Amino acid sequence: MNKLAKRAWFAYFLAAAMLVGVLVIVVRYVVNGPDWMPFQNDGVIVDRSGTVLMDNTDGRTLADDATVRASMLQILGDNEGYITPYLLNEYGDELAGFNRISGTRHMGGGEGRMTLTLSAYVQRAALNALNGQHGTVGVYNYKTGEILCMVSSPTYDPWTVPDVAGNPEQYNGVYVNRFLHSAYAPGSTFKLVTAAAALERISDIEDRTFYCEGSARIGSETVICNGVHGTISFRQALCQSCNVAFAQIADELGADVLTNYAERFGITDSLSFDGFITKKGNFDLSEATAYEAAWAGVGQYTDQINPCQYMTFLGAIANGGQAATPYLVDKVTFGSKTKYEAKTEMGDKILSASAADTLAEMMHYNVVNNYGEWYFSGLYAGAKSGTAERGEGLTSNALLTGFVQSEDYPLAFVVVIEGGGAGSTACTPVIRQVLDACVVAMGS
Repeated sequence: MNKLAKRAWFAYFLAAAMLVGVLVIVVRYVVNGPDWMPFQNDGVIVDRSGTVLMDNTDGRTLADDATVRASMLQILGDNEGYITPYLLNEYGDELAGFNRISGTRHMGGGEGRMTLTLSAYVQRAALNALNGQHGTVGVYNYKTGEILCMVSSPTYDPWTVPDVAGNPEQYNGVYVNRFLHSAYAPGSTFKLVTAAAALERISDIEDRTFYCEGSARIGSETVICNGVHGTISFRQALCQSCNVAFAQIADELGADVLTNYAERFGITDSLSFDGFITKKGNFDLSEATAYEAAWAGVGQYTDQINPCQYMTFLGAIANGGQAATPYLVDKVTFGSKTKYEAKTEMGDKILSASAADTLAEMMHYNVVNNYGEWYFSGLYAGAKSGTAERGEGLTSNALLTGFVQSEDYPLAFVVVIEGGGAGSTACTPVIRQVLDACVVAMGS
């Protein structure tokens, strides 16, 4: 009897071990099945108008236009394997028609096709506008989430690979998608965060005036302004980018409130979409003095923003305090079957409608009275520029963030030019060309 019992327990053990083994195989298959499939990256990738960007159905071919090919390098990957092809990794099984039930590809059932929200026309315009300067340009529809432009520079045509290692200065960071995976000091563009916090936390901020004589004492140190502005209103302080006024506002708000708003606006968080995870920004006042906290409210100290994430913040300002989450892949089909289709997802409400509308109007005031409406394609736009210090002996980075408020063109944008100097002069010609292209692309 004891022998039978032992044998029974041994049989149960073997059955349990076999069951565990089967479960492990099933789980691994579900998770990794597409990765085990050969040719999972077959298919065609096109832009929003149907322009072919990559065709893997019979070998790998790319867009006909060399500038378009270069503009897509950090998105689709290179030929040497230095750049991860995130889109193909994320949607490779859908593009190849992979069937998890049968474990096979659809044979003879058509071709895989991925449609992106990007416009090749806008991509080309943005890269041409940068004209070899290092930096990034991003534009998206803050009502739908569609990214129309995601350009990172430096770049190169993957069909004519240059000597990257032999030209480190020219190709510094060429394998990095600066729009998604970089963080920059925001300079005065961060005054939008401080202004938004002030609109919600300081009841009479719109009626306040500030006196700027070129500097102001905060704590034990002195904040230096970019000019001598005299007596100015809150709106004028944003338009003229007065460091004195915004340092005083930041000091009044305090480190805790500034940190709360930076976190609420997503400055320190990542965005995740289509296989991409953006780099986090930084806003840490845990050990900051009063002067350092005020300087952070101006956009310096240790502040860092990710261009993609900050663009969504601008979308929220334009859209009453809430914007759509960005995405790049519109649809993936295989033959007549839709394997994936994007849906608009609205982000959290990060700002009251009244504060967002007031700040949006103040940014339009900037365009009319500072930058010039002709730089924004004749559209109703708001903007804020920034000049971010990089260190002694280095030319500052130039930044421009903003939006277009239009039923036909609800767009938020960000431009960063490394070593570009003043954002108001370096970035406005770039955004003019990009917005012109967006109008054409969205109207076609």
